[in-house]
Amino acid sequence: MASEKVMAFTDANFDGEVLQSDIPVLVDFWATWCAPCKAIAPLVDGVADEYSGKVKVGKVNVDENPATPGKYGVRGIPTLILFKGGVVIDQIVGAVPKSQLDALIAKAL
Repeated sequence: MASEKVMAFTDANFDGEVLQSDIPVLVDFWATWCAPCKAIAPLVDGVADEYSGKVKVGKVNVDENPATPGKYGVRGIPTLILFKGGVVIDQIVGAVPKSQLDALIAKAL
């Protein structure tokens, strides 16, 4: 079941929700037809629950919002990009184990 803590980021709200956020933001670039995206979704939901209040977590549907992934050079999905203070800290491409997500988030906390 999807976590209610995972936000939907769009081309329209990305600047306000991600780049101007007071806390680090993990963004999952995905698409409905992407099997690895579906595989990693429960891990992203878990991270949203676990780091609630410390890290904002959200998803960008690349088919519905093409400008934002283009701006950040997203070529493969899933791509997870960690932002802090409006700056890219690091990114992961592909479905990865939760330990890699934890290590990624640790860089911003």
